[in-house]
Amino acid sequence: MDRVWTNAEGWRGQITAVNHTTLGLRFMATALVFFAIGGILAMLIRTQLATPEGAFLDTEIYNQIFTMHGSIMMFLFAIPMLEGLAIYMLPKILGTRDLAFPRLTALGYWCYLFGGLILLFALLGGVAPREGWFMYTPLSGATYSPGINADVWLLGVTFVEISALAAAVEITVTILRQRAPGMKLTEMPLFAWYMLGTSVMMLVGFPPLILASVLLEIERAFGWPFFEVARGGDPLLWQHLFWLFGHPEVYIIFLPAAGALSTIIPVMCRTTILGYGAIVAAIVALVFLSFGLWVHHMFTVGIPHMALAFFSAASVLVAVPTAVQVFAWIGTMWKGRPEMHLPMYHVMGFFLTFVMGGLTGVMLAIVPFNWQAHDTAFVTAHLHYVLIGGFVFPMMAAAAYWMPQITGRARIKGLGEAAFWTILIGFHGTFFLMHLTGLLGMPRRIDVYPDNPEWIWLNLTSSIFGFVMTIGFALFALDLVLQAWLGPRSPRDPWRAPGLDWAMRMPPPSYNFASLPSPGRLDGGTNAAQELARGEGLLPGAPRGQREVLVTTVGSARPELVAILPGNTALPLGLAGAIGVFVLMMLSGLYWLTLPALALVAALIWVWARGMAHGRDTAPVEVAPGLSLPVHIHRYDTLGRTGAVCLLLADGTLFASLLFGVGFLSVVAPGWPPPELTGDPELGAGLIAGLVAGLGLAAVAVRLGLRAQGRGGAVLPAAAAGLLTNLAALICLGWLAATMLDDPTRHARDALRGVLAGYVGLHALIAAGMAGFALDQARRGEIADMRAGCLPAWRLWQDFAAVTALIAGAILIAQGAGE
Repeated sequence: MDRVWTNAEGWRGQITAVNHTTLGLRFMATALVFFAIGGILAMLIRTQLATPEGAFLDTEIYNQIFTMHGSIMMFLFAIPMLEGLAIYMLPKILGTRDLAFPRLTALGYWCYLFGGLILLFALLGGVAPREGWFMYTPLSGATYSPGINADVWLLGVTFVEISALAAAVEITVTILRQRAPGMKLTEMPLFAWYMLGTSVMMLVGFPPLILASVLLEIERAFGWPFFEVARGGDPLLWQHLFWLFGHPEVYIIFLPAAGALSTIIPVMCRTTILGYGAIVAAIVALVFLSFGLWVHHMFTVGIPHMALAFFSAASVLVAVPTAVQVFAWIGTMWKGRPEMHLPMYHVMGFFLTFVMGGLTGVMLAIVPFNWQAHDTAFVTAHLHYVLIGGFVFPMMAAAAYWMPQITGRARIKGLGEAAFWTILIGFHGTFFLMHLTGLLGMPRRIDVYPDNPEWIWLNLTSSIFGFVMTIGFALFALDLVLQAWLGPRSPRDPWRAPGLDWAMRMPPPSYNFASLPSPGRLDGGTNAAQELARGEGLLPGAPRGQREVLVTTVGSARPELVAILPGNTALPLGLAGAIGVFVLMMLSGLYWLTLPALALVAALIWVWARGMAHGRDTAPVEVAPGLSLPVHIHRYDTLGRTGAVCLLLADGTLFASLLFGVGFLSVVAPGWPPPELTGDPELGAGLIAGLVAGLGLAAVAVRLGLRAQGRGGAVLPAAAAGLLTNLAALICLGWLAATMLDDPTRHARDALRGVLAGYVGLHALIAAGMAGFALDQARRGEIADMRAGCLPAWRLWQDFAAVTALIAGAILIAQGAGE
């Protein structure tokens, strides 16, 4: 098991590791480093605001620092920290050996690291973004923000978001398809429910921001006017797209922390969680409601009163599922016997802080009060009460709770408690007073206030307590380091907690379980741990020298097949590096060099896909005496197909966001109606019909290929037909772009038409690549009876490309007819 699952030795192991334990720890450690950097920037801000003249920083540097503080904390700390916790813990909690796509996890980490370094080097070079972590237009446009400062944020954060989407796909597929046999969806640990809700929100919440970043970067780089009023754009489109991500983001951050609380509180209270079903219902409600709140960040921009009333009511309503969870936790403590260990201290800090932040959130949901407090320090205080109370305190509780499992060592008593009290006192001393400065009218994002003496003592006191809080976080970090380095050996399961995450040795081996839990061993415990270690569970050992995991059905977790996971490889690092080169070429304005970078990305993806293929039949694997299961390449509904569905969910959200942008600018934006179209509408309609027909025929071809896979060579003509019809569709699209689309720089309508064409073209190009790959697989004999190869994934992508082309084509035809 060690030989098969352990990382390679030395420096090679550092760049080729794909094991979830290693990568989860890397995510969390890197996120803590970024948290420390963001904290230092926060102290620079508090130093500047300690006196009204603010002689510590000039305005330019101050703007860069507060922008980077928010960006680091939101994009480089909070999201990667929850990703790291989920990547590390989920396989252990669910009773499996690794995540569904280990190489995708590694790619996500390297993209996160490289994107974060781009932002940090920009700060060191004095060209960091300075427009705020929300990058409102037109301030972030080329007119008011020349240079590369805004481009650093747009490209760097989008680079990091690749990591978030990769983690979301990983988490969703792992929870749905890799739970231990017998762990029904309705009975799995609450932490998994919370992470499932979080991953679905990430799949739906991040694409609007990715689209907004791409549109703004295209506007800055090439002059296509999406947000410029004079040419038919509207800066409010940026706010809509940003907050379509930004408000679910709050719950994306909160839900994993709540999952840690729902795990820790019952253990610390020696009881079971109260209201399992109510908590699951609250999670589902939060997932849906969080996407109906984004406009409450825009109450002051002049939206209609009916919309104000709707979003205000929705903003109040979302407090209900949050309160259900809080009362369930309080009820759990009430029925149990709370033991005040260090994790419980942080839980109490959560209750004290987060409930206060929730109450000020309800205040800000009321429109008249929001009009008064908007863009003041009151909102900054509310944000920090919610994020530090709802995320940082639970994450500190999780660290205290799971550190023995991670390190195999017990902590050194006393230092953790001192850190907790210092952080708690420092935090409330810093941010409670900011409510008062906000109510006294102090706006956000200012660096001097010489004419407002009523703010001086409040700001000075906040700054002093801010340094107290910083000392507390330094003590917390020191406590973790000393525990990992000098702590005494911890007994197995020191908290006497149920669950599979403690049913292994500490620290855990790279494979987690020598044999996988069967339905009778899902509660963990010492006996179950010993039985699994002796190989008395399912799929024991690694007799075939491969990384094998069980794949189960979504609902009842019935064993379905055996998946063979890839081993150590440097390919994720290479692919992340190629994407990084593309980003750097964009930042440098060397747009002609982005094409070779994209070609390198495509080549590496091809090599990646070739590595997923198996050129030979594999016999069924004996999972337990009397039970043998097929290997995943012999089944249609594989982990890869489930992952493709998740990816298309995110892709569909991006397309829906693009359609929202088309509708919003067409109806709301000033500068309309646009100039008349110059192309021949009949020719344009004919080319669009040819485009859709080509993609549709390719969808038929892939279905024929699936039917013919049992007849060997009969797949070749179907794959060849799919490739040719996709290429024909691309020719029609190229002809349309060359002759029918007007200059995209003259008006937002024409820019949107260009983006729609580009979106369809990209998907047709990828579909052609998948058809070519299927052709290559069929030629090499990797598609045969009961081995569908890439055909299921190609079918999903081809259908999606055809449907989106049909919708985009209908919009283009309607615009042409309207003119």
